[in-house]
Amino acid sequence: SEGVPQNEMKPNIFITGFSGSGKTTVGREVARRLGWRFADTDEEIARAAGMSVDEIFSAKGEPHFRKLEAERIERLCDSEEQVVSTGGGIAADDRNWELMNAHGLVACLEALPHTIHERLSRQDEKSISPPVRPMLEASDHLERIRSLKAERQHGYARAHWTVHTDGLTPDEAAAEVVRGWTLLTRSGAFDETGDLAATVTTSTASYPVWVGWGILDQLAGRVERVFSPDVVYIITDERASRQAHRAHMVLEAGGIASHLFVVPPGETSKSLEMAQHLFGWLAGRRAERSHLILAVGGGVVGDLAGFVAATFLRGMRFAQVPTTLVAMMDAAIGGKTAVNLPQGKNLVGAFHQPGLVLADIETLGSLPDRELTSGWAEAIKHGLILDEALLRSFEGRSEDIRSLHRDVATDVIRRSVAVKARAVSQDETETLGVRILLNYGHTIGHAIEAATGYRRFLHGEAVSIGMMGAAYIAETLEMMSADEVERQARVLERFDLPIVAGSIDLTAVQDAMSRDKKTSGKVIRWVLLEGIGNAVTRSDVPPGVVRRALERLTR
Repeated sequence: SEGVPQNEMKPNIFITGFSGSGKTTVGREVARRLGWRFADTDEEIARAAGMSVDEIFSAKGEPHFRKLEAERIERLCDSEEQVVSTGGGIAADDRNWELMNAHGLVACLEALPHTIHERLSRQDEKSISPPVRPMLEASDHLERIRSLKAERQHGYARAHWTVHTDGLTPDEAAAEVVRGWTLLTRSGAFDETGDLAATVTTSTASYPVWVGWGILDQLAGRVERVFSPDVVYIITDERASRQAHRAHMVLEAGGIASHLFVVPPGETSKSLEMAQHLFGWLAGRRAERSHLILAVGGGVVGDLAGFVAATFLRGMRFAQVPTTLVAMMDAAIGGKTAVNLPQGKNLVGAFHQPGLVLADIETLGSLPDRELTSGWAEAIKHGLILDEALLRSFEGRSEDIRSLHRDVATDVIRRSVAVKARAVSQDETETLGVRILLNYGHTIGHAIEAATGYRRFLHGEAVSIGMMGAAYIAETLEMMSADEVERQARVLERFDLPIVAGSIDLTAVQDAMSRDKKTSGKVIRWVLLEGIGNAVTRSDVPPGVVRRALERLTR
């Protein structure tokens, strides 16, 4: 009755999520609906050890328990047609993730920290002997939940399917897990390669984001698997023409007919005039809705090609092969497409999700040093706003990351991509106040770009300066300490990103901010940090505070 397809390759579902997200209750219901076996790793470990989980923690310590978890997951992966409820920390371990990814769908049950706190409190109140939660022993339980959840979030974000359970009953959450398994099995969006950074799941689409080293040569197989298109139309610019020609040859060698259109580089190509040229090209080639438009390049190419895909024939299928760092970690994910008008950037556009995103880290080696450096600003931003553990990686492995060490750089880019994908999945069209957090530093950054005619700073450089301006605002409002502001400045400087703008027309900057898309009724909706890793929005920032922050950026 559920319409569940057969899946000989991966007939398992592993349910992850923080304690209190409902893994056991939902997992049992999923197993009932599918007619599969149910297993709970904590219950199986306790049964095998002859003692409860908290007794294992107390008697033998956390490392021993994590070892038992890993062994249990490995044994469970030998079986099929089972729903496995996992411990809250399992998904954060790379080896556990690889095993689950190779043997089934990984579904994450998400919930806000205060929801988790309320659920755990209710459970404890109902229990005669409240369970000891070794990982939550702290005087401030809510703050401990926030902190620990942030540490594990990169693991949760890698799930193939995420269900936000805050307003759902267990039955409703279980139905969503089954729906995800059904859709992803049918679409072939599982990842057997280990390159999957995240699966973006919105109300309109679900698609994989692959991040790996040297994976451009696998493009034809992945395009065939997701789309099976008769024809692919590649749109690129002169800066990415080498990668685009390579993609063209890979597709042709894979038996997929493809055509190539190269636009001039830079923001001037993001125009209605250039879109019209592309419309004519597609019409001349007799493009059909079932064909595929493929963007190969940076953010400009992705925005332009996406806009064309969203509008030609009232919508064509679309995929992204980002070749710049900013595009990989930001622009290619989330479905924002647009062209510019003389009055401003991105004023005409649409949300049009791609069907896949494939990012080959090896292609970054051809980027000019300044452009590569600029791109790290977006990744560092993701750590600052939502993932302090990711930020610590940038602080501790800066040299390896900057030199594009294969494993280290790939790992941090995957984790950064997961942050962006999670925000998009939660808030596709920026209406729930989640996706807007990704705009940290952008209000001032965009204004600096506009005030300097888009010639003085690259986008990431302007965002870096904008993040410092936002930090100064937060410091004045006593949301961030001076030490936290200094910590942000140090990590940006470690990647040779600017933290001041120098001489600049502040009136022009303020005028540009007043036209920002996040402005409503002349009030700017600021994205600020309430401590590292905890971004919030504020609409009550006094103009004087903003002016003083801007003045600090011109020293």
